Amino acid sequence: MPGELSIEQLVAAVSQRAGPGLAVRIEGNALHRVSAVAPLQAAQAADLSFLANPRYRPHAANTGAGALVLTAVDRAALFATGAGPRALVICEAPYTWFAFAAQVLFPEEPATAARAPSAVVDPSARVEEGASIGPQAVIEAGVRIGRGAQVGAGCYLGPDVQVGAGSRLHPGVRVYHGCRIGARCIIHSGAVIGADGFGFAPYRGAWVKIPQVGIVAIGDDVEIGACSTIDRGAMGDTVIEDGVKIDNQVQIGHNCRIGAHTAIAGCVGIAGSTTIGRGCQLGGAAMIQGHITIADGCVVSGATAITRDLREPGFYTGIFPFMTNRKWERSAVLLRNLDELRERVRVLESRFGRPPSESDS
Repeated sequence: MPGELSIEQLVAAVSQRAGPGLAVRIEGNALHRVSAVAPLQAAQAADLSFLANPRYRPHAANTGAGALVLTAVDRAALFATGAGPRALVICEAPYTWFAFAAQVLFPEEPATAARAPSAVVDPSARVEEGASIGPQAVIEAGVRIGRGAQVGAGCYLGPDVQVGAGSRLHPGVRVYHGCRIGARCIIHSGAVIGADGFGFAPYRGAWVKIPQVGIVAIGDDVEIGACSTIDRGAMGDTVIEDGVKIDNQVQIGHNCRIGAHTAIAGCVGIAGSTTIGRGCQLGGAAMIQGHITIADGCVVSGATAITRDLREPGFYTGIFPFMTNRKWERSAVLLRNLDELRERVRVLESRFGRPPSESDS
C-alpha cells in the first residue's frame, strides 16, 4: 500500500536511496503531503507528478498535481511568476528522481516465508531461510533457492537450477535444468529461461538436432519481462550480466552475451552468438543478426535491423520512413529498378561525359 509523506520527508527518503549524486531543492510548501503518483493531466492535490520532456510543458503549466518534479530550466519557463503546484522539486534528472520517489511511496510488499501445501519440492532441493514457494510450483532435484527469494505459483525450476537471494519469480516462470539466476532479479510471468537454442545441421534434405549442453547464467539485479525467452548455450553459456533490463516478448538466442546495464525493449530479437556491450539500449522490435558484436554504449532505434558489427558507440537507425501505401508502392517500384537505372546513367555518362557536381566547384 502507498504511504503518505510530506515533500520534505520524501526528499530525505529519496536522498537516502539515491545517495548524494541526485541533488534537489524544494520550492513552495515543503510540508505538503502526497500519497500517490499520477500523470500531469490527471494528477490531483495528493499526487506527485514530473516533467522530463519540454513538449509536455503545456500540461505541466495546468497540472493539478500537489507536487511537481522538474528541471530548473522548466521551472523558469513555466513558473517564473510563482504560480503552479503547492510544491516544486527542482532536479536536473526529474525522471530518475521521480522513479526513486515512486519506490518510496509504493514500497514492495515484504515476502512471507511459506511453502504452499500443493508445491512439489524434491527432498534434495535446498531452500534457504525466508524463501517462499507458491501453490503448484515444481522444484526439481538439486535446486538451490536463496534467502528471501520468491517462487510464484505454478513456476517450474528444473534440476540443479540456482535462484539467488531476494529474487522474485512471478507465477508461471519456467527455468530449465542447470540455469543460474543471480540475486535480486525479477522474472515476470511466462518467461522461459534455458530452452534449447535453435541448433540444427542440414543432412540429406532434413535437419539433425545439435544438443544444447550449455546453460543460461543471469547476473544480479536483472529484470526479465513477461513471455520473454532466453535460450541456453549450445556448448558454452548464454550470459546476461548484472543490471540488464529486458522488456516483454524478447527473444535472446543461444550463446549470446548481454553486457551489464543494457536495456532491451519489447519484441527485440537477438540471434545466437551475438555479443552486446555494456550500457546499450535496443529499441522495440529491433532485430540483431547472429555472430556479431555491438560495442559498449550503442543505442539502436526501434525496428532497426543490425546486420554487421557496431564497433563504435553511437545512435544507429535503419528505418525506412513510413508513407501512404500508394507512395510506398511507387517507391518500391523505383527501388526495384535502381540497378537498371544506374546502368543507364553509366552508359549516358560514358557517351556524353559526367556532368559537373557541386563538389567540383
